[in-house]
Amino acid sequence: MKKTLVKYRNSAFRSFIRRHSKYAPILFFMGGFIFDTLTLGRIDRTYDLTVLCLHMTSLSITLYLYNLADDGKWKDTFLARYEEYLPLAIQFFFGGLSSAYVIYFSRSVSLSKTASFFIILVLLLIANEFLKKRISNKYLQFGVYYFISFTFFTFMIPVFLKELNTTVFLISGAVSLVSTLLLLTIIYRKSLSSRKEINLGKMVFIIIAIYGSINLFYFLNLIPPVPLALDKGIVAHEIIQKNGKYEVTYESEESFIFWRKHKLDFSYTPDQRVYIFSSIFAPTDLKKSIFHRWRRYNTQTEEWENLDDIGYDITGGRDGGFRGYTYKTNVTPGEWEVQVLTEEEQVLGVIAFEIKPKTDQKPLRLKTAKF
Repeated sequence: MKKTLVKYRNSAFRSFIRRHSKYAPILFFMGGFIFDTLTLGRIDRTYDLTVLCLHMTSLSITLYLYNLADDGKWKDTFLARYEEYLPLAIQFFFGGLSSAYVIYFSRSVSLSKTASFFIILVLLLIANEFLKKRISNKYLQFGVYYFISFTFFTFMIPVFLKELNTTVFLISGAVSLVSTLLLLTIIYRKSLSSRKEINLGKMVFIIIAIYGSINLFYFLNLIPPVPLALDKGIVAHEIIQKNGKYEVTYESEESFIFWRKHKLDFSYTPDQRVYIFSSIFAPTDLKKSIFHRWRRYNTQTEEWENLDDIGYDITGGRDGGFRGYTYKTNVTPGEWEVQVLTEEEQVLGVIAFEIKPKTDQKPLRLKTAKF
């Protein structure tokens, strides 16, 4: 036993961690992020559900162990050997759980919402690096934990209930709030060092403020209705259903614009239909009403005008998303957009394009893709 302990204390891994202690938290955060990026695929897979639940459970346990370590609770136990790794494990689970949101919504054509969440994660990482006590700062620690917990439950509960609406979102937030306050209360009661370091009222206020802010962002449509995601959104010249496939004909983009295949301009001739094709990812068996809101920019009033709401129902489960389309005739040239919305008018994404009259006989560069 003593030989094993000596070997552990002199291990190359332990020496590496101590030599690079300044950067270890960032490395473990990124490690968790990269691990999930390489392994996670879709939120309703058994593997993904298992990994994320293990991440959340392990994070909660590790937070408990770490916060009681300063009180000598693990002295003369096998846990004492691993105490210095506990903050790194916390960083790993933070990275793993926070990456899940970005991974699942990176497929969305509405990148602004995903990007805004990612910016929050980056700011949290920077704050954690520059705060004097880093992850040992309990206000930061539990603030980040609650933020991660909220997003975790807003993914998980709709998947298990196979339902998504405002009530389910509020239930998800309430579950995350109660579970976080319960963990905080247990640690506060059992850890003398925690009672000395934090003001419980202040900590509870911070958590409730985060809870209120996320709910405000949700009702202001600043975050997407998880776990739905707009997988594809294309303005097309023709859409045909054949043998279970959608054949979508659209104007192909120039080769040097490698990040998308379809043009955002629509060359229009009189009496022609303008189609919008969308595919929406939803967890298996989750049913939802979706609609396309057609809008045109009025150059005189400098405002967007709502013209038509055309809806259809989706059922989740297909890896490439539930496919559907709407179309409009008698359109006029100008800037257009189609908002893809839930029945609660939560925005899944916006498909923007410009209609330009076709004035020459030059054939269009059309391409047909099957979805």
